[in-house]
Amino acid sequence: MKIIIAGAGEVGFHLAKLLSYEAQEITLIDTDKESLSYADNHLDIRVLKGDATSIEVLQDAKVESSDLVIGVTASETTNLTLCVLAKQLGSKKTIARISNTEFIDNKKLIKFEQLGIDELISPEELAATEIQLLLNQSAFNDTYEFEEGLLTMVGVFLPKSAPFVGKMVKEAANIFPELHFMPIALQRMGTQYTLIPRGDTVFKEGDQVYFITSKGGVDELYKLTGVEKRDIKNVMVLGGSKVGFKTARDLCANKFNVKLIEKNKDKAFDIADDLPNALVINGDGRNVELLEEESLDSMDAFIAVTGNSETNIMSCLMAKSKGIKKTIALVENMDYFQLSQSIGIDTLINKKLLAANNIFRYIRRGEVIALTRLNNLNAEILEFEVKSTSAVTGEIIRELDFPREAIIGGVIRDGKGIIALGDFKIQQGDKVVVCSLPKAIPRIEKLFL
Repeated sequence: MKIIIAGAGEVGFHLAKLLSYEAQEITLIDTDKESLSYADNHLDIRVLKGDATSIEVLQDAKVESSDLVIGVTASETTNLTLCVLAKQLGSKKTIARISNTEFIDNKKLIKFEQLGIDELISPEELAATEIQLLLNQSAFNDTYEFEEGLLTMVGVFLPKSAPFVGKMVKEAANIFPELHFMPIALQRMGTQYTLIPRGDTVFKEGDQVYFITSKGGVDELYKLTGVEKRDIKNVMVLGGSKVGFKTARDLCANKFNVKLIEKNKDKAFDIADDLPNALVINGDGRNVELLEEESLDSMDAFIAVTGNSETNIMSCLMAKSKGIKKTIALVENMDYFQLSQSIGIDTLINKKLLAANNIFRYIRRGEVIALTRLNNLNAEILEFEVKSTSAVTGEIIRELDFPREAIIGGVIRDGKGIIALGDFKIQQGDKVVVCSLPKAIPRIEKLFL
């Protein structure tokens, strides 16, 4: 695919990096010479200095033959204008990064596709949504919903108390005869290798395991994994950033008791005016005495989303030392994902990774509806829509020429999530959730073309 990315900032560079690994033909546009020079020296891509809304620059980037144009500059106006121009000049698909979530909220009212903008993404909105999901499934350290929860992916570290530690997958499945979950990926403690579990795979203490579950299956997973289901009501948010504001807004709407701490006085007053149901405190969240005065120890969850990754990590560690059940830190450095469990923070989230996940489905072949990459694991979860021409149509799962490096986690049919076993027959119109290691993805895509 020919892909043009406008904006060599954090999101743009990270996207270009991931896509270059996929052997895509990437052109990166930015006005900043230094950012482009760094990208040019570290990635196998073409860089182009100039204004992304310049028709001359876009023609130089060969926009007329591009498959995808992605606007992820710091300017929302630039991104939207770029997409409109790119579509007029012949690009097949366009995506714009935005900060004003009103646009996303009113997509049905404003026909952005008619303007030439196929998709809108807000990394801040994605991060706030991720936090909300993590709090809803509080015992798990990673989560993702397909089709508004008809199927849900959850990730968990297996404690020693988990009933099936030491048992094979097929033995664990027998504990609950009415199976409502499927293990789809696993990483052994202390290793960087991702396994796709089979019937004879043995669960071990400390494994990071990802499951797909249907509605009602989450409660079974609480029992099976031995993790405690925690009710979360009182939440402290550190940082009045866009992510912090959106998180507090969403939590207030869902009847959580929210305290938000913001260092900047003017910003704190503005947030207090916009969020009357949240208690907004003007102060430095790194001050332990302040947090203790604000009853940190009575909180069920602590969410650190300031603009500084180290501040977020250290404050979460401090909150954990005070007995807080759930800690979530926003980090910019991808390398920190390796550290989350070993240092004791429940979950790290990264806006770049969330934005990349959202965009990645557009470069996959087949009718990909959703895609997510597992935190710190070398695997992808894709949701395909089965077409009449797909090789899987009318086939029984066990009879498919399915690579061992991939597994079908579940199927959505007629508005219902199903954990599909070997004797399940796939039909046209089904939405199939697949977990795959990178090397097997091309074979998987061919099955769903």
